[in-house]
Amino acid sequence: MRKQKSRSCAMVTATAVGMQPPKEETLRCWERDQARLKADVIEQDTEEWQSNPSFAGLERVGGMDLSYVKGDDTSACASLVVLSYPDLEVLYEDCRMVVIQAPYVAGFLAFREAPFLVEAVKRLEENQPDLRPQVLLADGNGILHHRGFGIACHLGVLTGLPCIGVAKNLLQIDGLSNDELHKEQALRSYAKSTKPVYISVGHKMSLQSAVRLVYSCCKYRVPEPIRQADIRSREYIRKHVEATLPVLSKPVRMSEDADSDQ
Repeated sequence: MRKQKSRSCAMVTATAVGMQPPKEETLRCWERDQARLKADVIEQDTEEWQSNPSFAGLERVGGMDLSYVKGDDTSACASLVVLSYPDLEVLYEDCRMVVIQAPYVAGFLAFREAPFLVEAVKRLEENQPDLRPQVLLADGNGILHHRGFGIACHLGVLTGLPCIGVAKNLLQIDGLSNDELHKEQALRSYAKSTKPVYISVGHKMSLQSAVRLVYSCCKYRVPEPIRQADIRSREYIRKHVEATLPVLSKPVRMSEDADSDQ
């Protein structure tokens, strides 16, 4: 686990009630953090199991997600699950309500969500190190990003784990367009899928290996580790938040990937 700075740019815009748009100073600070951490990203396979056609040696795959309570952009449930591989059975689950302290800004999702997900990995390493995942799947982008450093890169570098970004929508950046040719080349994660997912390298894994692994983890459109993290975080909100606040509506995902079809 990479040691983080004692004062993070992510905390600059914390507010007690609601979220204010970040100042230009904050955005520049976030950009500097992204550039600094980006230098540590590894875009090649680093583990022996990654080069094996059937991923022999891979036993544990992690999935991460946050679900937000509708109508409250400061309250969310951070979820980390670890699944067995290749059976994709849940071995470990950690769901925890968190208070969001940074506003949502496109291209800077990690500064809103990553601190809580990194903490979840740290808790696992401290309490049940034998279940530490060998790779993480994150709901969002990796190097497919405006500055080449999405949330999957952020999580990979800070945890030191191989990480893959899996997005449900194509992030519009220079050189990419959501045209018919691109749609034909996107990954259909299972036979009856009508919508693709977009896979990008996060850390310590090649794109070729990342695509193969994500495909092997799909029972539905969204790979099972992320899908289980999402399901369990939403269920946690229903049981622990909506049970006491029945006026609240269905929890929602708040990220660059607004499409929640699985």
